[in-house]
Amino acid sequence: MDEKKAVHSGTAVSSTAVPVHTDTTAKWFLLSAVVYFFIVGIVAIILAAKFIWPEMLGTVATLTYGRLRPLHVNGMLFGWLLAADMGLVYYLVPRLCGVKLWSEKLGVATAILWNFIILSAVVVLLGGWNQGLEYAELPLWLDVLVVVAWIMFGWNIFATVAKRKYVQMYVSVWYIMGTILWTAFVYLVGNFAVLFATGVNQANLNWMYVHNAVGLIFTPVGLALAYYFIPKSGNIPLYSHKLSMIGFWSLAFIYVWTGAHHMLHGPISQWLQTIAIFFSVMLLVPVWTVVYNFFATMKGQWELLQTRVELKFLMSGVVFYLLTCFQGPMHSLRSVNALVSKTDWIPGHAHMAVLGAFSFFAIAGTLYTVPRIFKTRLHSASMANWSFWFMMIGGLGFFVTLWLGGLWQGWQWNNPAIPFIDTVVALGPVWTVRFFSGVLIFLGIVLFLYDIVATAIGASGSEPIEDAA
Repeated sequence: MDEKKAVHSGTAVSSTAVPVHTDTTAKWFLLSAVVYFFIVGIVAIILAAKFIWPEMLGTVATLTYGRLRPLHVNGMLFGWLLAADMGLVYYLVPRLCGVKLWSEKLGVATAILWNFIILSAVVVLLGGWNQGLEYAELPLWLDVLVVVAWIMFGWNIFATVAKRKYVQMYVSVWYIMGTILWTAFVYLVGNFAVLFATGVNQANLNWMYVHNAVGLIFTPVGLALAYYFIPKSGNIPLYSHKLSMIGFWSLAFIYVWTGAHHMLHGPISQWLQTIAIFFSVMLLVPVWTVVYNFFATMKGQWELLQTRVELKFLMSGVVFYLLTCFQGPMHSLRSVNALVSKTDWIPGHAHMAVLGAFSFFAIAGTLYTVPRIFKTRLHSASMANWSFWFMMIGGLGFFVTLWLGGLWQGWQWNNPAIPFIDTVVALGPVWTVRFFSGVLIFLGIVLFLYDIVATAIGASGSEPIEDAA
């Protein structure tokens, strides 16, 4: 690790030799995650088609909407995105710490257990075994296994950080350690504590989990990836380490209090609603801090987007992150919430966060990392570029259509003269655009899958690419 790269990563320079990383765990997680991304994409296409042709596959219990939808949600969140994030964490933490992963054996065992959990989830959810709680549909025994897997993951990462050779910890390491601790808290509340509550209290705990699954699991680990891969992909220094710390600590103190804004105008205390609104608006502080830091890092370097497809995904993800985190505070306001709550605006907003922001970060990290851990070149930069444009165009069609459709839907719902069934019929054109936008996104996923798998399979026959911390 030379001095220039040490400055980029924010670590202290050490005279010791750079360790040789085997990256076996990262390979397991990344390759399995990409395959799950493809499978979840198929499920998403079927679900989108059901909005246009409601009777499609309706006589097959396993393929009904009520069983496919939780499979899609859990598959996207835990099969693809969190698994990819974990694989990338296994890659970058040892490099930012200047040491090998504490235990590859423990890492591989974690990957095997994680894949068992995901495959078991497919079986139980398609079989109708569902606890009926948003994002917490898995049965209790699988929840216990998730906790075990997370302890294994956290132990390995913290043990790696504990033996680091670089005294100063780069911001990505802070976000990763925060993710591990926050995920433990959020998951235990949303999947265990919620079982001991009923009625409104249970709903409040569930929405605390749902909102913080995005805010304290996927947001911090996604930002950890962006803070690492934006400077690395562009070979440019991060604009400000002080700003990165402001963003980290403000996120840590603000986000946990926002979940109740999903229950505005519901049977919860007005003071609790007001607190949730206040902290939702306060989220603009960490968001603007982070986004400004990324854009300032890219100042004078925007021409790199023409040749670095990873940067296209990363900076597009930053823009989607900004839009997502502007929408969230705005539709937490009571007047806006009365119009858009429970409408198609919400899935448009959620998909922009999970797909447009955090999946784009994970895709960029995978495109950067896989060639390096397999010591080869990316199979096709052109294919990666086409993958980006399919996902970008399809994503914009998906997001914008659902935002506009949601506003129209909310306006109709607030007019008592319009029968509810008429509001359903009116959304037909919106759902048609949603379906074809989803097809474009899926084509991008197919190209991404092929590119990554072909890179891994063809590793022995191409020139190695440099791997540096």
